Amino acid sequence: MAIYPAKRLRRLRYNPIVRDLIRETILHKSDLIYPLFVRHGNNIKNEIKSMPGVYQFSIDKLVDECKELVELGIPAIILFGIPEHKDEHGSEAYSPDGIIQQAVRAIKAEVKDLLVITDVCLCEYTSHGHCGVLDGENILNDETVSLLAKEAVTHAEAGADMIAPSDMMDGRVVSIRKALDYKGFQHIPIMSYAVKYASGFYGPFREAAESTPSFGDRRSHQMDIANTNEAIREAESDIEEGADIIMVKPAGAYLDVIHRVKEKFGMPTAAYQVSGEYSMIKAAGRLGWIDEHRVIEESLIAIKRAGADMILTYFAKEAAKMIDSRK
Repeated sequence: MAIYPAKRLRRLRYNPIVRDLIRETILHKSDLIYPLFVRHGNNIKNEIKSMPGVYQFSIDKLVDECKELVELGIPAIILFGIPEHKDEHGSEAYSPDGIIQQAVRAIKAEVKDLLVITDVCLCEYTSHGHCGVLDGENILNDETVSLLAKEAVTHAEAGADMIAPSDMMDGRVVSIRKALDYKGFQHIPIMSYAVKYASGFYGPFREAAESTPSFGDRRSHQMDIANTNEAIREAESDIEEGADIIMVKPAGAYLDVIHRVKEKFGMPTAAYQVSGEYSMIKAAGRLGWIDEHRVIEESLIAIKRAGADMILTYFAKEAAKMIDSRK
């Protein structure tokens, strides 16, 4: 093996064209999934205070936003709903006329060439803010799973292209798969939040989705932040139950987990760059402490480099514009 001075690794760094030629990890627009929040009403575009540049939309404004995303070349969205009324069982989540179901129908009627993914959970819809049916302060797993399956079917009936259960209840993937298949939706894939940690990075999302628990936390069903072997078991379980894509959430603090999951299973793997990751970069950028655009790119490249095939990110629009600027 050559040694210095014959071995000079900087030779491939001097010229920007050479740097591009040998770049190992490249971010594409096709890697991006944009999360969107939808609520009842008309002509609503409410900026989320803790997430500058991210909004709650009424359906009419949501459709306009989706048209812009298609023009930018972003291939997919994931929808989160904010109901008009909440109750103990989160009934609007699985109502055929719920906010998500209405939004999917509207998007599909007016926007072409956009993959519509729907988040399946109850936390935005329950009066207590937890992810399932309660018995006292205990979340009932199986009773919750039956409602999640019902919710998934109504999303598919509305026209959703992909179902993404985020609740972390045991057995929900197989129950959703059976329910979809029974109703004739064998072609609809499931992107499972297979490895979802009980993370402090979710704070701004709870403002955006209005889903803060009224008591306690979600550690009874979301994973301990210290565990990685458990992540493998969770991913394996969801794959066995029929998940087509597995997700790790959050992304930035769990790059090692993304890598382990991808290396172990070789499955299509998603990673969610969550609200707290977005808000921290935005805040530091606005204060002038970092070069915001460079850090956005660096954070997304790191997630892809770790093994993610697709990235759910609130930076999707900015990333798409950065990708275009290099052409």
